[in-house]
Amino acid sequence: MNEKEIIVSGNNLELTDALKSEATSKLSKLFTLDERIIRLRVDLQYDANKHKDNEFIARGHIEIQGPDMVVSVASDNMYKSLDLLLNKLIRKIRRRHRLEKVKRNKVHSVEIAAALPKA
Repeated sequence: MNEKEIIVSGNNLELTDALKSEATSKLSKLFTLDERIIRLRVDLQYDANKHKDNEFIARGHIEIQGPDMVVSVASDNMYKSLDLLLNKLIRKIRRRHRLEKVKRNKVHSVEIAAALPKA
């Protein structure tokens, strides 16, 4: 990854080297899906106020040419949250590609209100 970067930060959670490397290795796959991705931010959070379910939250923010993509996932395990985040970001990137392709293939007719001179 030359100029591409992944920023991993933790909120109410101690980021271990294993967790950072896991997040970096899994989410670096996103750069192969789209070459326009500039930066990827991942925020890992532990929410102690929640009950047993969905207390680990993973948020992903992809800075890309065009509108940025923001995704959030919660589960009962941080590694599971990372997997779910990766799946959700992949779906979001593929959906964006599909919509761009549909938009590109749609031909719109142009109506001109003025009368054109005949040559």
